[in-house]
Amino acid sequence: MNHGTTPQSDKRPGVGQAPELCCEGRRYAPGHTTTGGGNIHEVGLIGGTFDRFHIGHRNLFISGLSKCQAIEVWITVDSIARKKDIRINPWEQRVEEIKQALDEYSERLSFHELTNLHGPAPTHEQASAIICTSETMSECEEINTMRGESGLLELEIICVEHTTSWDDFPISSSRIRNGEIDREGKRWIPESFQTSVMFMTSEVEAELKDPFGELIPGPEDNPSVAMSEVLELTKNSHGPLIAVGDVTVRTLQDIGRTADIGLIDGRTKRQVWIGADGIDPSLYDLEFECTSPAGQLTPSLLNSCQTAITSWTEEDKSSLIIVEGEEDLAPLLLHPLAPIGSVILYGQPGKGVVIRICGEDAKQRCRRLLSGFATRE
Repeated sequence: MNHGTTPQSDKRPGVGQAPELCCEGRRYAPGHTTTGGGNIHEVGLIGGTFDRFHIGHRNLFISGLSKCQAIEVWITVDSIARKKDIRINPWEQRVEEIKQALDEYSERLSFHELTNLHGPAPTHEQASAIICTSETMSECEEINTMRGESGLLELEIICVEHTTSWDDFPISSSRIRNGEIDREGKRWIPESFQTSVMFMTSEVEAELKDPFGELIPGPEDNPSVAMSEVLELTKNSHGPLIAVGDVTVRTLQDIGRTADIGLIDGRTKRQVWIGADGIDPSLYDLEFECTSPAGQLTPSLLNSCQTAITSWTEEDKSSLIIVEGEEDLAPLLLHPLAPIGSVILYGQPGKGVVIRICGEDAKQRCRRLLSGFATRE
């Protein structure tokens, strides 16, 4: 009964529009009354994982509530959901997010654990409707076949069109987890960064003086001390290990854990670093070169970061990005681009290594900081 999922392909128009019923009235079932507004069901069913409750989920629920007096919400239990993706939030958190988002409808929703594919739908005697997207229509039809074999009348299938994001692809929890979009279907990085060189303002510079993450202290003359602790802390992470800075990249190489994505510029403390010559590009599957002067973020750097992350996500390929200029500001692009659960780290001269696990909070902060950059005439 996993009827709230959304595919990652299949272009459909309508981002930001009210949801449409794509097969309204396909089935007539017991337990409904006919009014001027159509079929009103006493009880409807909806099932799914509903991780990181997003606007597409909300539209699905609103459409169902427009046709049902009450909805039983069957949410996949953790033991099943996390076989699909370990990053899926706990059942209790997923339920709480729905309750908060649909607080005005709380009296009409009840929540239950979904422990198998179809849940109670094949044998439910009170329900007369089931809410789904076109992706799971076939499952609902299978449920109705099972009901017919048991002597029960079919459920009316209320099929709702997918809500699309800024790129006209359906919004989905998997796309959110992979860092492609936010919960509203919007891009994390402003479009201007795709086409224009953006300059850091004094306000952004002041805010960046504090470490963007947790500082793991260690001696400057032996960076492997802090780096070894970083690897221990992140051994159960579920995303790429992204290292920014020559010393950071070289240290990971020296202790036997090459970064999944490394960014270097041949410098440390803004001075040419002889140790950069020891970084071995042959350890990486891909190598990119880009330009990004100090205090700037360029389309060239953005494109290299995007390509490297996509290569890791889709092909499990590692990348070394060689920056002509400085790579110091790259984390402001990497966090918005990276999958949730990625580990992004950089060196703090004289102090140790700064580590931040990529999450929606980090993405939101970077989006806010990026909005403070400006173009120049």
